[in-house]
Amino acid sequence: MGRIFSRKQMVLDEVFSAYDVPPVAPHERVQLEDELVAEANGYGPLSALLEDATVSDVLVNGPDEVFVDRFGRLDAAPVKFDDGAHLLHFVSRLVAAHDRHIDSASPYVDVRLHDGSRLHAVVPPLTRHPVICIRRARTVPFTPEQLCQVGTLDEASWEYLRHAVASGANVVISGGVGSGKTTLLNVLACAIPPTARVVTIEETAELRLSHPHVVTLEARLPNNEGRGEVTLRTLVRNALRMRADRLIVGEVRGAEVFDMLQAMNTGHEGSLATIHANTPRDALARLENMVSMAGVNLTPRAIRQQICSAITVILQVSRLSDGRRKLMSIQEVTGMESEVVNMQEIFTFKRTGVDRDGTVRGHFCATGVRPKFAERLQAFGIKIGRAH
Repeated sequence: MGRIFSRKQMVLDEVFSAYDVPPVAPHERVQLEDELVAEANGYGPLSALLEDATVSDVLVNGPDEVFVDRFGRLDAAPVKFDDGAHLLHFVSRLVAAHDRHIDSASPYVDVRLHDGSRLHAVVPPLTRHPVICIRRARTVPFTPEQLCQVGTLDEASWEYLRHAVASGANVVISGGVGSGKTTLLNVLACAIPPTARVVTIEETAELRLSHPHVVTLEARLPNNEGRGEVTLRTLVRNALRMRADRLIVGEVRGAEVFDMLQAMNTGHEGSLATIHANTPRDALARLENMVSMAGVNLTPRAIRQQICSAITVILQVSRLSDGRRKLMSIQEVTGMESEVVNMQEIFTFKRTGVDRDGTVRGHFCATGVRPKFAERLQAFGIKIGRAH
């Protein structure tokens, strides 16, 4: 560390001497030295933002347009780049440190940074200026108690989910972009018994499980020559040979869903996954469409039967207009009637209004429907109260 400080002092002295810069105040010199180190080795103008624990996303739309997401709300940040060339150099240096390349011939890139954050960048000619989106990785995952405190869920719904996961229910979390699917997935994994061997499968490793026995698999994009790609479907198939008790698929979005459903139906009970969808019914439709992408010769009814027998519970999460993330609904898959997969809602979040400051009012409540899954819970020695 001492060498770094002495080196940056020497560089500043040389610059000041070459350009006849008048003496600056000690605090200004320290600031310049810090900016020099950040530009050379760190995140440049974004360093302060990425050190702020309250920032969940950093969005750069251009050299002088930087925004941050704090608790679901977007605010302009008081930082900027010198110009488009400075921003492009920053992106190129950052992705090069992860053995990736970005330029006009390969104008977009997706990488996982050293701290686990996910960076996606697009550069000209696809955009006017380089565009960057950094989704921060939370180093210390939320606990169930913290999610209850912030109102994402309540104690009654968490108790139901905890027992469901512990006893081997297959759970799919549905929601839009930034709705908190990965956060809830991390929390649900807390309920997996410590004796279970867990294999996680993700495009970009974001999960931070506190479980004692976890194997992490991460997909790989093709290199600049178009070689070396490892898909989620390949990872799911490999996971089936790794003596996994539980599979956790960070997000299903393609043909891998067929192998995941097969696994849920053949001994990997208690597996978890997320999917992009606006409602639980939409989630079922998306699952059906993705199975058809796998190239299997199954009728729509046969696909629905696979989904129906594999999935026990679908959770719907949403980001409200005030920026807060909420568990909106817990629905149980109960079977098929004719050509339709039936579901029944166990818990729901009821909105009651909006305050003057834009805060959404509402409360969690049980619907009063006794889940069919309660019989399984009782078989595991779990008592079900009225709230469940």
